[in-house]
Amino acid sequence: MQLTLMQYGIPEDKIFLDFAGFRTLDSVVRAKEIFGQKKLIIISQKFHNERAVFLARKNGIEAYGYNAKDVNKYAGLKTNSREYLAKAKVYWDLIFGVERNMEGIRF
Repeated sequence: MQLTLMQYGIPEDKIFLDFAGFRTLDSVVRAKEIFGQKKLIIISQKFHNERAVFLARKNGIEAYGYNAKDVNKYAGLKTNSREYLAKAKVYWDLIFGVERNMEGIRF
C-alpha cells in the first residue's frame, strides 16, 4: 500500500506505518492515541470499512470509509468467512469490555 500511495504522489514522509496494529480495533485506536488523529478516512473493501468505521466511531474518532475494489471470488469466500468471525468478535469485545492491545507502544 505504501508503494502505491507513493506512486500516486503521496510523499513518503507523510505515510506512517503502524506495525503494531494487529487488529482493526488496535489500528483505529492507535491512530487516535499514538498518531494523534481525530478524523480518519479508511480505504478498504466495503465489508471491512463497515467494521472499521463502526469501531473508530465507537472510540470517538470521526471516520469515513472509501470502498476499494472488492476481492476476487476465491479470495472473497475466504475473506468473507473471516469477516463474519471478525464482526462477531467486535460484538464480543463490546459486550465483555475487551480492551485494545496497546503493547509495543513506543513514544
